[in-house]
Amino acid sequence: MLAPSKSGALDHMAFFEGLFTKKPIDALLAQASEQGEHTLRRGLGAVSLTLLGIGGVIGAGIFVLTGQQAAINAGPAIVLSFILAGVVCAFTAMCYAELASMIPVSGSAYTYTYATLGEFIAWIIAWDLILEYGLASATVSAGWSGHFRDMLQGFGLALPHAWSSAPYTFDGSHLVMTGSILNVPAVAIVFLMGALLITGVTESALVNNIIVSLKVLTVVAVIVIGFAYVHPAYWHPLIPPRVGPTATDPASHFGLPGVLTAAGVIFFAYIGFESVSTAAQEARNPGRDMPIGILGSLAICTVLYILMSLVITGLAPYSSLNNDAPVARALGAVPGLGWLRQIVNVAVAIGLGSTILSLLYGQSRIFYAMARDGLLPKMFGQVNPKTRTPVWGTVITSACAGLVGGLFPIAVLGELVSMGTLLAFCLICCGVLYLRVKNPELPRTFKTPFVWVTAPLGAAGCLFLISGLPAPTWIRLFVWMAIGLVVYFTYAHRHSRYQAKALPAE
Repeated sequence: MLAPSKSGALDHMAFFEGLFTKKPIDALLAQASEQGEHTLRRGLGAVSLTLLGIGGVIGAGIFVLTGQQAAINAGPAIVLSFILAGVVCAFTAMCYAELASMIPVSGSAYTYTYATLGEFIAWIIAWDLILEYGLASATVSAGWSGHFRDMLQGFGLALPHAWSSAPYTFDGSHLVMTGSILNVPAVAIVFLMGALLITGVTESALVNNIIVSLKVLTVVAVIVIGFAYVHPAYWHPLIPPRVGPTATDPASHFGLPGVLTAAGVIFFAYIGFESVSTAAQEARNPGRDMPIGILGSLAICTVLYILMSLVITGLAPYSSLNNDAPVARALGAVPGLGWLRQIVNVAVAIGLGSTILSLLYGQSRIFYAMARDGLLPKMFGQVNPKTRTPVWGTVITSACAGLVGGLFPIAVLGELVSMGTLLAFCLICCGVLYLRVKNPELPRTFKTPFVWVTAPLGAAGCLFLISGLPAPTWIRLFVWMAIGLVVYFTYAHRHSRYQAKALPAE
């Protein structure tokens, strides 16, 4: 039997080393200082960045998943799930803030991972982020559709069921056909927000700031007014007894496992603050404004989530909240609060649009960064010289998110988004530690406090929450990742700008 040649062994070694090629920090910093029609416009300040984050975080999580996960997994202890998720997210947010202030370019976790752990890991996390942002947009659009239908019913109008709900639902283990054709409102809101993004980042930010202000005022109104009508008896027991697993439903509900499962699912709600980091290349003063936007939006939203979960589980029995508009239904169940229910529906119908806007924004900027590195076709990185926005990346993101939101139920989408978010956050915590060792000389306008404690706790917390997600979610993730590996080895690796033998750009 012939032994492998030395040149063959070297080729294999070179190929393996190439998988972990890192994007030079100097190249990232040079990209951050680029100007001209082919680049993104720096037009966002600290306030706009904070509102961008709030717009992404205050969405389907607070208006839909809060009630659904209380009914399905955690009971009134959903408040503990939000506290747990918020603490883990805070550790990660500080790591994000350090990286965003140090490497102010588009791409978020993908860019940071490329500079720290290498191209292959960066591709894995980018493919993960595509799932994360795309399905998050679809999830929010499905939640928006439910509130939109409830709002129209309040005005005496009704949409045909076949064209206003998903054709599939989820029975706990399988997708089941509902008889509907397409959730048209979910598709329409995604396309509308995508069109707004294409008009320009400054115009989009102005609209987003107005919408987010309205949305936050509505949430505060529900909390302040709702607390006067809370029945503390609905909070007992705080953690309902454990139910399951059973032969037909392998998941555990309630008890401490239910609280953990709910924390993993609702982690999707916190994805919005990450969209702030994707805006680093469009921030006017990223060294100062990025940490403010990331940490400020997370702090405000965590408090609002905790208070909202207390209110709605105190207004109605948690078992009644498993529907597509749980906040509105909880308010409608209380005599004297019917008027507030309709105001909430109107505000949510307007406000969830800003969440979709924020998520589509983040996805299109990740596509932009990947195309600039050669890992995606050039069209994803092409910027309209007039609006200075990546048109094709936004169009494709909107089309895919709209289609998925129009076809599938919010429960399945939310679980997958949480899995992707947690994996991305775990790698970010590792990346901060790597750069502290590898490039300690780089200027950091914001430093993660107690980084050798904070970052490991953030990574461990993410892995802990992942462990509580349902097993079928892992299977769906592995299928998605398998598709990603095929795309990487057939296209991305061969076209990468930072591989020595990259093919000419097409």
